[in-house]
Amino acid sequence: MDTRNAPPPGNAIVLFDGSGISNWTSRDGDPAQWRVEGDILHVTPGTGDIMTTQRMTDFVMHLEFRCPDMPQATGQAKGNSGVFLQGRYEVQVLDSYGWDKPGLGDCGAIYNQFAPLSNGCRPAMEWQTYDVVFRAPRAGDSGPTLSLAHNDIIIHNNVQLPGVTGAAIDEDILTPGPLLLQDHRDLVCYRNIWIVELAAAGSSNYEPA
Repeated sequence: MDTRNAPPPGNAIVLFDGSGISNWTSRDGDPAQWRVEGDILHVTPGTGDIMTTQRMTDFVMHLEFRCPDMPQATGQAKGNSGVFLQGRYEVQVLDSYGWDKPGLGDCGAIYNQFAPLSNGCRPAMEWQTYDVVFRAPRAGDSGPTLSLAHNDIIIHNNVQLPGVTGAAIDEDILTPGPLLLQDHRDLVCYRNIWIVELAAAGSSNYEPA
């Protein structure tokens, strides 16, 4: 199954569809300065990270990204960006195509916490997908949990995070947070970003048909 260009379901909150970024700001609340062309959101190097005005708790998220072709670059200099869930937990974006054993800083990693179970990368300049199921921490929990499919390959299976990752917007983990996209000064692009909010718990009632 290829989830590129997956249409948002009827109950989705669309965060970016090419119609503009008036619902995004910089970290300090100023208007976002990234460039929009067609249905594509381009990192504008040096303008800083951007984040949604929408705040979220538990959700399913679909997001598509494209890394630039930087054949001379290596490591963290190779098409770097990041997707911060609630602004606190970074899923790394990087051109890690063809790497046998991706590590804690490679594409799909929960930055410096969990390496992806396998390398799901497509080559640079091809569109790629992240599909995430995220459950925020509750009082008394030891951390949020998430599952992540990268290009329809499961690379994190219900992992529980020990805490926020580096460069989080705050450590106020019991409050809703935004989706944040990182400006790491590389020409990464994004498109087709949406979430479906999830209920905190299912019903405890049983009603026979």
